[in-house]
Amino acid sequence: MSEIPKILAGTVAVVTGASRGIGKGIALELGAAGATVYVTGRTVTAGPLPGTVSATAAEIDELGGTGIAVVCDHRDDAAVEKLFAQVRAEQGRLDVLVNNVYDAPGSARWIGRKFWEVPPKAWDAGFDIGVRSHYVASVFAAPLIIESQGLIVSVSSPGAVRQMHNAVYGVGKAAVDRLTAEMAHDLEGTGATAVSIWPGIVNTELLQMVPPDTDGRRLVTLPGEGTFDLDAAETPRFPGRAVVALAADPNRLARTGKAWKVADLAEDYGFTDLDGRVPRAD
Repeated sequence: MSEIPKILAGTVAVVTGASRGIGKGIALELGAAGATVYVTGRTVTAGPLPGTVSATAAEIDELGGTGIAVVCDHRDDAAVEKLFAQVRAEQGRLDVLVNNVYDAPGSARWIGRKFWEVPPKAWDAGFDIGVRSHYVASVFAAPLIIESQGLIVSVSSPGAVRQMHNAVYGVGKAAVDRLTAEMAHDLEGTGATAVSIWPGIVNTELLQMVPPDTDGRRLVTLPGEGTFDLDAAETPRFPGRAVVALAADPNRLARTGKAWKVADLAEDYGFTDLDGRVPRAD
C-alpha cells in the first residue's frame, strides 16, 4: 500500500474514546495523515473487547504520526481539564478535537426497547458519556481551538432526526447535533468550525463479535430497522478519513453548525473506505 500523504503534519488533535471503534479509526487516520494525536479513554488492559489507549497510540506511530495515550475518564471534569492543560503545555496548540467517547456496549443492550422498557439509569449513562462529555471536552478545548481557528467534530448519528434504536439514543444524538449548532453560533467570528458527522453501520470490534450464519454471512437485525450485512459495513477508518478531509479543508467553515453524513463527505472530498468503496447504510 502506498504511503498516505502527510497532509496534516504539524497538526495536533485530541480524539476522545479512541481505545477502539470509531474513535480508534479516526485517531489512526489522523495519525496516518501526519498529525500528533492524543488518544483518550479508560482502557489500559484489553478485556472482552480488544483495544487500549496505548495500543492505539502505538498504531498511530506505526502509520507515521505521533500517538500520545492519555488515560482519562470523561465523567471526571478535572481529568478532562488536565488533559487539555497537558496538550497546551506539551504542544502549545490544538487544531482538532473529536468528541467520540460513548458507552456503545452499554447502549447496545437497550436497542429496540420501548421507552418504558429503558430504565432511567440508561438515560443517565447515555447523556453523561455521549452528550455531557462532549460539552465538557469542548469547553476546555475551546480556547486552544479558537487560537488555532481549528475544528471540533462530534460523532453523531442519523438517529438525531429519525427513529433508531430507542428513545434515549435518538434524543441523545439530537442533543449532540444541537450542541454542534450552538457551538458554531458561539464560535462565529473566531474562524473555528464545529460540525457533527454521521457514520453509517460501522464494523467495530463489538459488531465483529457477530458470528457468520450457515451461509457465511454476518447479519445483524435491528428491531424495527432492518437486517444489515456487516461485511458490507464501513470500517472505523472511513469516518476517520472524513475527519482528515475536514481538517485539511481551508473552506471547512462553510460547513459549520451542521451534521454531515460520512458517505456524503466521501463524495464531496473524493475519499473512499479501505477497500475503495463508499459504503452507504441508507
